[in-house]
Amino acid sequence: MAGTLDPRRVYGQYSFWLETCGDDLSPRPALEGTYEADVAILGAGFTGLWTAYYLLEREPGLKVVILEQRIAGFGASGRNGGWLYPGFPVSLGELAERYGEETARAIHYAMRATVDEVERVLQVEGIDAHFHRGGVLRLARGAHQVPALEETARTLERLGITDYAEWLSVEAVRQRVRVTKVVAGLYSAHGAVIHPGRLVRGLARALERRGAVIFEETPVVGFRGGSSPFFRTPRGEVRARVLVLAGEAYLSQLAPLRRTLIPIYSLIVLTEPVPDEVWQEIGWENRELLSSQRLTVDYLQRTADGRIMFGGRGAPYRFGSRIADAYDRHGPTHEMLRQMCYEWFPALRLHGVRFTHAWGGPLGVPRDWMPTMRYDPRSGIALACGYTGQGVATANLAGRILADLITGQESELTRLPMTSHRLKDWEPEPLRWLGVRFVQLGYERLDRIAEATGKAPTGRSLVERLAAH
Repeated sequence: MAGTLDPRRVYGQYSFWLETCGDDLSPRPALEGTYEADVAILGAGFTGLWTAYYLLEREPGLKVVILEQRIAGFGASGRNGGWLYPGFPVSLGELAERYGEETARAIHYAMRATVDEVERVLQVEGIDAHFHRGGVLRLARGAHQVPALEETARTLERLGITDYAEWLSVEAVRQRVRVTKVVAGLYSAHGAVIHPGRLVRGLARALERRGAVIFEETPVVGFRGGSSPFFRTPRGEVRARVLVLAGEAYLSQLAPLRRTLIPIYSLIVLTEPVPDEVWQEIGWENRELLSSQRLTVDYLQRTADGRIMFGGRGAPYRFGSRIADAYDRHGPTHEMLRQMCYEWFPALRLHGVRFTHAWGGPLGVPRDWMPTMRYDPRSGIALACGYTGQGVATANLAGRILADLITGQESELTRLPMTSHRLKDWEPEPLRWLGVRFVQLGYERLDRIAEATGKAPTGRSLVERLAAH
């Protein structure tokens, strides 16, 4: 994998966040032989690390071991958009439809509390993750995007969550940030921008201080629950009372879980540090998280060192749910994101601001978009996955829920529907590839039509109904 090259340089190439995390990326030792533990965790990303953190916070004497196929933070945790906010994979309206309004409100408030909880841990552990609570600003870029923003506002009002967000006129948006074509905005103070690489690597170090053991470059090639649970690796195995499956999209590469999630690639481009005179034209002093209402998704942040990060979808789903390093970069999608960023902020092109980084990675999508956070004491297997690109905060909630379930502590969190949710298999290939590509291309087509006509998607098309969440 890394060959004879310096692994610090190799792993730093996977994202700007890993490159600038301020940590030594040399892999920790790999597992050799047999290892005994109380809890063994597959995956040293946010889900696995947060689960270990809260287990050791509740029971400091636990023997916890984490197995990571590359290095801590290699996957989505070290490549995401740095959005720490209450967004959940399933919308509030859909949650109310599926589970009732009371449950929808409970999930919303649990997610809101997650932002505060992450900030607390950063302070306790002395992790400088460039945390900045600038809030979240959803933009309507054109009249065709206003209905989606209005629907969000109506849902919040219907559920009685009137303290979460405020409607902004175009003038009020411009006082915060100057983006082309904006006609309205919805702002919430409940969100923060972070440097995810510094967070995930800092969490790993904090866990080692608390006694956890992390084996890196140690892929799990098989597992078994029951009376003697174990993870099998190429050079050994870990036996534990509890196994935690926390590999998100990468779980789809294990035979028993191959159809429970599909890996969808999200890609990011990043500018060089933007000159002060350009920032004076753009504004964005409070570093709000930004996005529009495109079906194909966009998400932006202003980094601590003054760059603009622009992320979105567009890379194609790969037949058979394949994951490979080569898919992290998709030239047409990365170029589309660069041009979109220039279109949002024309001053960047005018002043010759360049893009210095481009990367991507897979996120895990369940068949019904609903994440799962379960523990079965009979098999000894716990599972948390299915964040659909909303995992920065949701993974922290998952870690707390799994820790409660594993230690037998009933709480408001363990009564949330994610703990009883069962993953539904995706269709077998080639139906899976045909269906996913139909939705991906359909979303792109709907966005193009809406932008050309100024009319919002109806919500009644087959594509929208198939992917409703």
